[in-house]
Amino acid sequence: MNVTIKVSKNINQEEVIRLYRANQWSSADKPDDLLHALQHSHTLVTARDNGQLIGLANAISDGYLMVYYPHMLVLPEYQGKGVGHLIMAKMQEKYKDFHMQMLTADGKAIDFYEKLGFEKAGKTQSMWIYKGDEH
Repeated sequence: MNVTIKVSKNINQEEVIRLYRANQWSSADKPDDLLHALQHSHTLVTARDNGQLIGLANAISDGYLMVYYPHMLVLPEYQGKGVGHLIMAKMQEKYKDFHMQMLTADGKAIDFYEKLGFEKAGKTQSMWIYKGDEH
């Protein structure tokens, strides 16, 4: 495994859709919107193994106090090998001193993010209007 992690918006639709479909994320059904959303994120971090996209994460931020991490995905065959930790470490290089870092996690992702220092946000309740069906 020869993984490189970097801040880069140099992605193409085919590789993005492959990653999202492998993780069964419904946003893959809107390929044009998904690619534009990722490319217009405040920050996009990619993980590549010998040039192949194997993971990514994006951040939406005001640039000063608050950051939200909407997506973090790793190809299933690379999960559990430290790629997600490397991606989030790259995000922390930029956002570690922000007043608030937020994300929504479910399933196995909860344990992953807790290991990175994230915790339930006080007495808050996650709420949304969601057009997908995988949660």
